[in-house]
Amino acid sequence: MATLAGIDPCYVQTPRLRFHVLTRGSGDGEPVLFLHGNASSSTFWEEVMLALPERYRAIAPDMRGYGLSELKPADAIRGACDWSDDLDSLAGALDLGEFHLVGWSLGGGWAMQYLLDHPERVKTLTLVAPVSPYGFSGTKGADGAPCWPDFAGSGAGGVSPDFPRMLREKVRDSGDDPMLPRNVMNAFYWKPPFRSSREEDLLTSMLSTAVSEGNYPGDFVPSSNWPGFAPGTRGVLNAFSPKYFNVSGVADIEPKPPVLWVHGADDQIVSDTSVWDVGYLGQIGLIPGWPGNEVFPAQPMIRQTRAVLERYQSRGGSYQETVFESCGHSPHVEKLEQFVSVLLKHIA
Repeated sequence: MATLAGIDPCYVQTPRLRFHVLTRGSGDGEPVLFLHGNASSSTFWEEVMLALPERYRAIAPDMRGYGLSELKPADAIRGACDWSDDLDSLAGALDLGEFHLVGWSLGGGWAMQYLLDHPERVKTLTLVAPVSPYGFSGTKGADGAPCWPDFAGSGAGGVSPDFPRMLREKVRDSGDDPMLPRNVMNAFYWKPPFRSSREEDLLTSMLSTAVSEGNYPGDFVPSSNWPGFAPGTRGVLNAFSPKYFNVSGVADIEPKPPVLWVHGADDQIVSDTSVWDVGYLGQIGLIPGWPGNEVFPAQPMIRQTRAVLERYQSRGGSYQETVFESCGHSPHVEKLEQFVSVLLKHIA
């Protein structure tokens, strides 16, 4: 994958995984570790890495199932723990000690799991449009109560098969099909009409996603509950089903590093009305048979994250919420200078 001048790619072997890693800065700089989101890779962080002052050592790995790192499946029953354990093995191999941790989207979920597992290693946490602490789809209310006992409506069954097929086939086409990876990126990763000057590189990054039942999206099982599927046991989307993923316990960890939460006001992916959430799709009539708001409402993702961070603060931690106006799911790409400014104030 092409990288910008000033970014150094390398491979790092750990006991768990051979990582492809992008770095910038000297080895004795203060480490800032960046985690990408789903259907992406470390490429999405390059401009931010280049914008950091020289005192920082920027590190962005391709996580399990993405980019150029060693291909290994994800055990969904462990939730995000495969990625948290991978990250800890990388931090050990790089001898990072304490570091600043930044996670975007699904990477925010990996970051929260890592904070839950290793709070003593995290100097500051920055969550960029993160997945809810209660996973994706299938829960209701600020406390993340499950809509169904089998967590139907969450996991890999909710993905249109055309999208992973096109990822697997590395389709770069333009056209009217909304499932074309290029169209998904430009419609949902940011707020239209924004287009990145690095669109081709970011599309290549997106197409590096490993597509299989063990990676993206995963497997699923039938359910007698609406909308007719429940999470399986393999792959990334099942790992972020609330059946297996719940990091609301971060409110109780010690020590509690300062948390910055940045999200776009017009995010369509992580939202209280997410167009990728089956509850919201049922509500607006796009999935038939919706059982109604009492049974399966749209997941209040923003309210859930805010409620957990409020508990974090009430129990001795601190957090800051920053909302970027006219911004979608990728504040660090869409509003680069504004994002770097708030990030630097936080980690300093």
